[in-house]
Amino acid sequence: MGAFFALGIFQGAVYGLLAVGIVLVYKAKRVFNFAQGEFGGVAAFAAFYLVVNLGLPYWTGILGGLAAAVAMGLAVERVIVRPLESASRTIMLVALVGVALFTIAIIVLLGQPVPRVMPPLVEGSGVNILGAGILPQQLILLAVLAVLAAAMAWFFKTDLGLAVLASSQDTRAAQVVGISPVAISRLVWGMAALLGGIAGLLYAPVGIFTPGFMTLTMLVPAFAAAVLGGMTSLPGAFVGGIAIGVVQNLGIYLLGQQLKVPGAAELGVFALLMLVLLIRPQGLLGKEA
Repeated sequence: MGAFFALGIFQGAVYGLLAVGIVLVYKAKRVFNFAQGEFGGVAAFAAFYLVVNLGLPYWTGILGGLAAAVAMGLAVERVIVRPLESASRTIMLVALVGVALFTIAIIVLLGQPVPRVMPPLVEGSGVNILGAGILPQQLILLAVLAVLAAAMAWFFKTDLGLAVLASSQDTRAAQVVGISPVAISRLVWGMAALLGGIAGLLYAPVGIFTPGFMTLTMLVPAFAAAVLGGMTSLPGAFVGGIAIGVVQNLGIYLLGQQLKVPGAAELGVFALLMLVLLIRPQGLLGKEA
């Protein structure tokens, strides 16, 4: 059971990073970013190409993958989001779904729709914690998450971070005090893409990935995590991701393996969502309207 709990935390952390990016865009633009998963997909495939195909050092692949994700985020903001600023939310939503599908198609055209495995960053057998075997990759994941959480907490206390939060609350008021909505929009999409890229790079070395894997397998749980957080709370979105991951994996163990219940992971997540929304409709860390 400890192994399932540990796996749930690691998997939930990936959901949480995607969910934070989703909430960041939603707070700024009031739109659901269905392209969020493909920021991670682009980062993973770019890193794989640099490390495996070109034989470059691992850290070069990581930096290249993150750069590709951020470049995609900035391109989406400039080419799709900004021209559709005055369009309806439905049109924006459809456009972002189109971005995700287009990105998947490009990845398939440039490569092959076959499973890929990223080589591990660190070789080793790992350690045993509470009866669960923890791989070096997963320990690195925990360290990265701790640093990332501290960095985000620091960023949102800086003048630039406060400007992002202020603009997300009231764009017109932010403009009055001299905050550029274009610059904030660019920053928000760049940050969302960076978070998605980090999520993809953290998942790639511990799992098998194919074109569209982040959208098809990670995006729905990430949206559920964002809803658990109230769609307005960045910490709540991350906590929601951890909760989704843990419930999924414990559901597989307790309901799937022990009681042989089909669809145990999905059933557990659905029950968690219903419970939280009934008790706290504003989400785990969201504020009441």
